[in-house]
Amino acid sequence: MEATIVCIDNSEWTRSGDYAPTRFQAQADAVNLLAGAKTQAHPENTVGVLTMAGKTPRVLVTPTPDLGKVLNCMTDIEVDGEANFPASVQIAQLALKHRQNKNQRQRIVIFAGSPIAEDKETLVKIAKKLKKNSVAVDIVSFGCEEENEEKLEAFFQAVNSNGNSHLVTVPPGPVLSDVLISSPIFQGEGGSGYGFGAAGAGGGAAGFEFGVDPNIDPDLALALRVSLEEERARQNAAAAAAGTTGTGGEAAADKPAEGASAAAVPAGAGPAMDMELDEDALLQQALAMSMQVDQPATSTPAPAAAATATPAAPAPPAAPADDGMFDVDDEELRMALALSMQDAGPEPQAKPEDSSKDDMK
Repeated sequence: MEATIVCIDNSEWTRSGDYAPTRFQAQADAVNLLAGAKTQAHPENTVGVLTMAGKTPRVLVTPTPDLGKVLNCMTDIEVDGEANFPASVQIAQLALKHRQNKNQRQRIVIFAGSPIAEDKETLVKIAKKLKKNSVAVDIVSFGCEEENEEKLEAFFQAVNSNGNSHLVTVPPGPVLSDVLISSPIFQGEGGSGYGFGAAGAGGGAAGFEFGVDPNIDPDLALALRVSLEEERARQNAAAAAAGTTGTGGEAAADKPAEGASAAAVPAGAGPAMDMELDEDALLQQALAMSMQVDQPATSTPAPAAAATATPAAPAPPAAPADDGMFDVDDEELRMALALSMQDAGPEPQAKPEDSSKDDMK
């Protein structure tokens, strides 16, 4: 069994996005998984949380077996200031010294995501004091791994005792929590493994989400799932807020394109309008042809009538060939027209008779 204090780097440097989505959020995911793994490994294991930046390093949660307290405190951490590495380690040591169960081994897990301002000699001095008090230290170097490499290596060499401490360097690119799951920090001393840390390396709990069997520990599985869902929702909200400011200019740039597309709609209606005009021209041609059929041969010539009716649409060349088809009809129409004209015309002999009668009177 073991008591662990996790030192979280919440300095301004952790706002960087070189680790998806940011250094701080990637670190928070890893801390949640680490806390769950350690509390699952042994029922008497305890985990505490300490922030390294701000006005002063602050213990948010003293070592506790309650995973819910650790997960809840992670949502209240604010990014501010610069990390104080030496003070944070010394405060973590004091918190472990006052642990309730003195039979627990002591361990500090340090996440270093910003440059360390102190010199190497100061760090070595603190490391020797930790080694003297049998405090193991796990160091996760990310973000500024090249700047801190020499200092952290000297600190690790001074605090390590029979392989009880570990130094893991995570370059930008891979997911921080995925790298740590297969690292000695999650595997524990001797590679025994902490819960899903062992699952990530050897597949002991393969097939279960987070490497936790919900049938054995349903509360832990539910707490881990809820924590990760909340973290993802927070990350998505932050990404959406950043996206709205970035897409403002794009939306303005899209407006001319929308206007162009709107202007293109009437232009696209041109073929339909042409088809309507063609249909009107065809109807006029058909009307002209019917007028040619209805009029007698002595009337105005058919080509002239067609030209006056539709000056813009001359009669098709196939029209003369159609005259032979309507010879019989034309003859009947002529006869009917002549009869109607005779019936409607005045009587030529009526007026002379009336005039002669008037003379006689």
